[in-house]
Amino acid sequence: MPDVPLKGWNHAPNVPLQVSPFFSWPPRPLAMAAWLWTSWFFITERLIIVAIACISFYFFQPPPEETRTLAFGWVAGIYIRNVVLMTLVAGALHLYFYTFTKQGQKLKYDPRPLMKNGRQFTLGGQVRDNMFWTIASGVTVWTAYEVLMFWAMANGYAPMLTWAGNPLWFIALFLLIPIWESFYFYWIHRFLHIPFFYKHVHALHHRNINVGPWSGMAMHPVEHLIFLGSVLVHFVVAAHPIHILFHLQYYALTAATTHTGFEGMVIKDKNRLKLGTFHHQMHHRYFECNYGSLELPWDKWFGSFHDGTVESDGKIRERRRKFTNGTR
Repeated sequence: MPDVPLKGWNHAPNVPLQVSPFFSWPPRPLAMAAWLWTSWFFITERLIIVAIACISFYFFQPPPEETRTLAFGWVAGIYIRNVVLMTLVAGALHLYFYTFTKQGQKLKYDPRPLMKNGRQFTLGGQVRDNMFWTIASGVTVWTAYEVLMFWAMANGYAPMLTWAGNPLWFIALFLLIPIWESFYFYWIHRFLHIPFFYKHVHALHHRNINVGPWSGMAMHPVEHLIFLGSVLVHFVVAAHPIHILFHLQYYALTAATTHTGFEGMVIKDKNRLKLGTFHHQMHHRYFECNYGSLELPWDKWFGSFHDGTVESDGKIRERRRKFTNGTR
């Protein structure tokens, strides 16, 4: 019975969950076009992040002549910009969904509230703990990578892409960065589930069995270094500073949106903005499944895909049992 949804959730989307049609056979051009369209248009996380990157670059970005030399002033400016961005995105989502409960339980995956107390949390409560790790560690590492890349580009240590030099590649890079993110995230996530690294690093993020907007970037500093290290690909793949902004803002800010705990924002009885994914929500509850995203089918290929059905749940529970007993 592959189409029977799981119990224990307040909301679950249609199952079984489907991965990107780009990896199905025979090819389905219309499905591929629809996947791309819904991923980017009209109001989507990705287009919003492109807009934020453009605003950041044209209004709040120090020029290359300034970033050529490390100095407290422009580095502090970038840090403040990132603190403001993270606070606005994660904070606004938390206020909307959890403080003022504007949407109630509509499209909320887990019926339980966020934890107000818990020994596992460094600062006693889930939200306070998540905010601390997000700002103190996450934004700091995010800023450090931006500073490194801007300094390297300004000094010729990282290849620079310009609109005039290659406009097609300039646009294509915005489309390719999320795909690279999906590839990179799966492999570093599997690495972080190796028992030693899970215990000493990744377990901090998994304190959040039920997630909220501040959960996405609540990680151990070592995990922040690994997670945001995705941007180092631009020491090889030429990019413009606006791509660096998009790359890191996409990683950091969509960590908040995808951990919202809700499938989307309901306006006039319709889901107008897709946010959290049930695919990753299940990872936080069941741990040993759905390490990647639906963009690339790594989980299907390596047997860790939970498609949200009862049948799949049985397979994942057996997988988890073997993992726990050390037979895997």
